[in-house]
Amino acid sequence: MPIKWSAIKVSEAMDMVEEFIKEADLPLFQAKIVATEARKIANLPGYMDDRLCRLIGDIERIDNTKESIKAVRNAIPEGAIEAEQERGKHGTTQLLI
Repeated sequence: MPIKWSAIKVSEAMDMVEEFIKEADLPLFQAKIVATEARKIANLPGYMDDRLCRLIGDIERIDNTKESIKAVRNAIPEGAIEAEQERGKHGTTQLLI
C-alpha cells in the first residue's frame, strides 16, 4: 500500500537537520571543553560543580538528537523513496472532478 505522505520530503528535511547539527558540533565540543575546565576552578563549591556536570551532560545529549534523526530515517518504509522518485519520473496527473 503506497504511503500518502512524501518520503522524499521527510528525507530531505532530515538532510537539512543533519547539516544544522553538524554546524553545531564544533561549538558544542568547545563549550564542553570550557565547562569541563570550569570544573577545575579552585575552591569551586559542590553545588556549582553539580551544575557544571549537568551542563556537560546537556551538551553531550546532542548524540540523542543524532539518534533521533536516524530513527526518523529508519521509520521511512523501505523502498518508499525509490517508489516516489519513480512516480515522479512519469509526472503528475490532475483529477478530473
